[in-house]
Amino acid sequence: MLNSVLSSAFRFLTPRTLEVHSSKTYSLWGLDGLTAIDPSITVVEPPHDPNHPAMLRLSIGQKTVSEFREPGENDTLNWVKLIVSSMDVAWHGSASLRAAGRDALLQSFFDELFNHLDPYSRYVAPAPAGNDRANRTGAQAGVGLSLARENSAIVVTAINANGPAWAAGANIGQRLLAVDGRSTRNQDPATVESWLTGAPGSKVKLLLADPGHHGAIMRIERQIVPPQTVFASMHDHIVILRIASFSSDTAEELSQNIDQALEDKKLTGLIFDLRGDRGGVLQQAVTATALVLDQGIAVVTQGRDPKSNHIWAVQGGDMTNGLPIVALVDGRTASAAEIMAAALSDHRRAVVVGSATLGKGLVQAVGQMPDGGELFVTWSRVLAPLGWPLQGLGVIPQICTSRGAQALKQQLQSLAQGKLLDSESVTASRALRFPVSVSRILDIRRHCPAALGTDADLDTAALLLHRPESYHAAIAAMPDDMDDARP
Repeated sequence: MLNSVLSSAFRFLTPRTLEVHSSKTYSLWGLDGLTAIDPSITVVEPPHDPNHPAMLRLSIGQKTVSEFREPGENDTLNWVKLIVSSMDVAWHGSASLRAAGRDALLQSFFDELFNHLDPYSRYVAPAPAGNDRANRTGAQAGVGLSLARENSAIVVTAINANGPAWAAGANIGQRLLAVDGRSTRNQDPATVESWLTGAPGSKVKLLLADPGHHGAIMRIERQIVPPQTVFASMHDHIVILRIASFSSDTAEELSQNIDQALEDKKLTGLIFDLRGDRGGVLQQAVTATALVLDQGIAVVTQGRDPKSNHIWAVQGGDMTNGLPIVALVDGRTASAAEIMAAALSDHRRAVVVGSATLGKGLVQAVGQMPDGGELFVTWSRVLAPLGWPLQGLGVIPQICTSRGAQALKQQLQSLAQGKLLDSESVTASRALRFPVSVSRILDIRRHCPAALGTDADLDTAALLLHRPESYHAAIAAMPDDMDDARP
C-alpha cells in the first residue's frame, strides 16, 4: 500500500505543482520527514564523482545503516522503491519510528515534502479525509440536527433547513432524550450525532422534549443532507445573509434566501457576511456571485497545468435588480469567500467593509489516494477580475473597521461628503500584478490590518445601506479601467 500511495502521489504531483520539481527532489524532501519523528536519523547524499551514480546514505546516530544507489532524476518507479526501502530500514533501526506507527511514516513524508511547496498543499489521512468528503458533499445520511450538552442533557442547538428534522417540526432548544430508545443522558454530543446517522432512507426514532414538558416521539427518515452554509436574519428592512462556507449547495441556499428576502417590498439592501468564512468550493463562489452580477469575469485561475487555467465568467442577470449590497470581511475570510468579495468589489457591485482578509489566493486540486487518503496540491494562482493576485494580499476593504472607532468615524464623515478616505490604498491594492514583493504587500495591508470582525462591521454596513449617497460614493471610488485578468 505504501508503494501504491507514493506512486499515485508522484503521478498526481508531477504535472500540477506551480513549479517543476523532479522525482528525486520530492523524494529527498519527503525522506527528511523521518528526522522529524526521530532526530537521530539522517538521510544525506555524500559528495561523489560526477562520472559515477550518486549514493543516498541513511544513518541512525553515528552509524550508517544503509546506502542506496540513486535512480535517474525522474525515474519515479525506482525512487518510490528507494523510499519504501529506506523507511523499512529506518523502521527496524528506530524505536521512535515504531512507537509513532506506520501511518506516521507516510504523514511525516508528505508533511516534509509539502513544507517545501506552499502553505496549502497537504496529505490528509484516510479517516479525516472521509470526514472532510462528507462535510463537502453532505454524503452522510442524517436528520440535520446539531447538538450540544447542557449539564447531563443533550440539547438541539441548530436545525438544517434542508434536513428532515426541520420538516418534521423539531425546534432549537429542545432536549433530545433518546435515539431509538437509547438514552442520551451524560453522552457526548458527537456520540449522539453519530447515532443519528445511517443509511439513506432508514428510519430513526427520536424522543424530543420542550423545556418543562414531557417528551414526544418523532419518527424521521434519514436523508443525505448537505451542510447548511447560509443563515438569514432581517433587521429594519435589511437582510443579513451569513455565508459560513462554500459547499455543494451554498449557491442554491443563497438563491432561496435572496428570493425570500425580495418578498419584503421595502427591502433596503443585503449584507453578505463573509467574516470567518474559510472558503470551500470555488465553483460555488462563482455561482453565488452570479446571483447578483449581470455579467463579467468573476475570477481567473492560472497554473502550469493547462487544465488549471480558467476564466470564470458569469452571465444571466442579477436576481436583485441592482439592490445595494455590503460584503463584510475580516482576517479569517479566505479562499472562495475572498473570491466572492473581490468579484463584487471589482465590479462595483458591493461595498466591502471590515479588515484585510487572509490572502489565500491559491487553488488546490484534490487527488484520491489508494489508501482512502487525499492529496491537496496547489496548482493555480487566483487573480481578481481587475487582474490583481489574492495570494498574500487578500481583499482590502473600501471601509476599514480595524483601525479603531475614531478612524472609522472619519471615514464615514468623509463618505458623507462624497469622498472615500482610503481610496489610495484600495486603488494601490487593485493595481498590483504578480509577481509582487512581500514588502509591497505588507505596505498595503498595514493601512487596514487584519482583525476579527466586530459589531462595528454590521453597524457600518447598515449605515451605508440607509445612506445611499455614502454607499454610492464608496462604489464610485473603485477603479474600473485597469487591465483585466485574462491570461
